[in-house]
Amino acid sequence: MSILLKNGTVVNSDRKFKADVYIKGGLIEEVGTDIVVEQNCTIVDCTGKFIVPGAIDPHVHLEMPFMGTFSKDGYESGSKMALVGGSTFYIDFIVPKKNGSLIEAYKEWSGRALGTSYCDFSFHCCVTEWNEKRHEEMETIVNEFGINSFKFFLAYKGALMVEDELLVKAFKRCKELGALCQVHAEHGDLVVAGQNEMIKKGIKGPEGHPQSRPDFFEGEATNRALQIARHVNVPLYVVHVSCKLAADSIERAQKEGQVCFGEALAGHLAKDDSGYYNEDFDTAAGFVMSPPFRPKFNQKALWSHLQNGVLSTTGTDHCTFTKKDKRMGINDFRKIPNGCGGMEDRPSVIWELGVNTGRISLSDFVSVTSTNSAKIFNLYPQKGVIAKGSDADIVIWDPEVKRTISHETHHSNIDFNVFEGMKINACPIMTISQGKIVVRTKVVDGVAVWDKPELNLEKTGRFVKRKPFGPIYDRIKKLDENLYPKKIEREN
Repeated sequence: MSILLKNGTVVNSDRKFKADVYIKGGLIEEVGTDIVVEQNCTIVDCTGKFIVPGAIDPHVHLEMPFMGTFSKDGYESGSKMALVGGSTFYIDFIVPKKNGSLIEAYKEWSGRALGTSYCDFSFHCCVTEWNEKRHEEMETIVNEFGINSFKFFLAYKGALMVEDELLVKAFKRCKELGALCQVHAEHGDLVVAGQNEMIKKGIKGPEGHPQSRPDFFEGEATNRALQIARHVNVPLYVVHVSCKLAADSIERAQKEGQVCFGEALAGHLAKDDSGYYNEDFDTAAGFVMSPPFRPKFNQKALWSHLQNGVLSTTGTDHCTFTKKDKRMGINDFRKIPNGCGGMEDRPSVIWELGVNTGRISLSDFVSVTSTNSAKIFNLYPQKGVIAKGSDADIVIWDPEVKRTISHETHHSNIDFNVFEGMKINACPIMTISQGKIVVRTKVVDGVAVWDKPELNLEKTGRFVKRKPFGPIYDRIKKLDENLYPKKIEREN
């Protein structure tokens, strides 16, 4: 099958330009003009539209066991949501059972995803305990299974949280293996204390969630993780940065030459903490995630840091639970399963609040939704760019098509959407994955019929291996060489 995208504007992270894109055999065959194509090639007129790399969601949790239940979007619904919304690749998290094997966890997670996902994907691996077995298994995860990133939780005490001693050992192991360290940065001990204090005060509803884990808990944990990573001299990626304090810490570290990255969630960029105070429990509980949504001034800071490159990527932390699931905590906010959606709506939200407001350019949009993730996780240029030889994962955006986000039209398995009612003034109208047109959005009178796209989905999503010692390690090597002077001159 071959496809020619004609008369559109190609947008990459470094520039936008008029060009045609020829797709053949699942790859981008040529980008240019006057392209000679084979017979029976499918021609798509992209006049007035933008041709962009498929978005990459670097942070999702599909079918994840958590807080007495499991996240309700699996690899089938999750990948469908991704493709409809303009994402063609996602990275999920492997979470081993307590005292379990990383290798067995990989087999379990990959066994669920392969033959189920409609688009390509990869994994991060979580490390929640430490022993000699973990030390050895990490090498297998990297060198045999092709996973070059490990996540460490500084919160969820008694379940996922790790202590600083483990963090130091694991960071050193990541450096030996050429892997990227990731942290969920909240001070777990302070969170537990804060939760107990809320209960003592009789605050048991969803509003107790943000009050029990304020921004300085995240700021402290972010700074602590940065300092440990600086000591080890290993690259660090801070997931779901939700507040100014945490983003400012990353900015200081970057200015001092440290190799570190911050990730912003579409939810934190779009919503503040007011949802927790809704009188309707289902609505308020629907916003419970960690870190929580923050007071509004933090959104301005996050956008500023996204503009200046301190925050490199956007993700979703897509981890969905139904209203019924959330009601597990109707008498105690600590029992409300933590997690929100966004896998389907992230590109649209970033376009609307970023491109359409003038906060970021079209090329910036491509950077923060696709290219930067591809580069950081060593997927580039296979993913994240419209260029000859790259995978033909492409999305066509129409700046004249509108839609309104709603749980009634989304493709998630849950009955709530944190972006409910948000007006979007540009839409992905076609998604190409593995060189095939898999989604065509129906449009009537300039409005997307979002819940009824034309789908041509096949469960052919591939697990994509990512090699260690990616380009980010080039800077680490230089820092190592200059970390300490080889000779100290002293005056007699």
